[in-house]
Amino acid sequence: MPVPADRSPRTPRDQRSPLRYLALFKPFDVLCQFTAAEGRATLKDHLTVPGVYPVGRLDRDSEGLLLLTDDGPLAHRLTDPRFEHPRTYLVQVERVPGPAALEALRRGVVLADGPTRPAEIELLEAAPPLPDRPVPIRFRKHVPTAWLRLTLREGRNRQVRRMSAAVGFPTLRLVRVAIGPIELGDLAPGQWRELTAQELRALEALRSSNPERRGPGPGCTGRPRGSL
Repeated sequence: MPVPADRSPRTPRDQRSPLRYLALFKPFDVLCQFTAAEGRATLKDHLTVPGVYPVGRLDRDSEGLLLLTDDGPLAHRLTDPRFEHPRTYLVQVERVPGPAALEALRRGVVLADGPTRPAEIELLEAAPPLPDRPVPIRFRKHVPTAWLRLTLREGRNRQVRRMSAAVGFPTLRLVRVAIGPIELGDLAPGQWRELTAQELRALEALRSSNPERRGPGPGCTGRPRGSL
């Protein structure tokens, strides 16, 4: 039977190439894209798997976990702000935040594009065991630094940096260590791996769940989120 003009033949699911799910440690000073950028390193310098694309973004000066896949519906699910999937960061800030600043971040702070959603935050007692950054952070003599563990459920453009600056503690280094159930683990900068069977089951459970979809929070547009 001829195929109707407005349709294309479909390959049975079990005959298609398997979908790919990758975790990459995006290094500092790498653009979160595969297309060439004059004078700049891109994801193509670290990953040559065809057909996969980043789920969300990290700024050039941010590091850490980046998920890549050719599973479009899952990528949309993870980046849709209405589902509020958590993203966790290790954040080095200038000076040591006190209880008032930490509580302000927990409640949410007002940015130029509106108030943020409440965040989970912890002041770490010691620096986390992260690899050295190729370009050291700027230190100011006699000014201490501190490390925070921060979990957000939204992802506006450069949100972590803007939040820490809003309470008076500029971000010096930003490393994403988890996206939902997926963790950075012991990957080194520039290394990538396939997701484990356990991680894939966690993503499948996330995909099949159907929580009530909330409207965008205060100050949110409902559009896919920007980089951090």
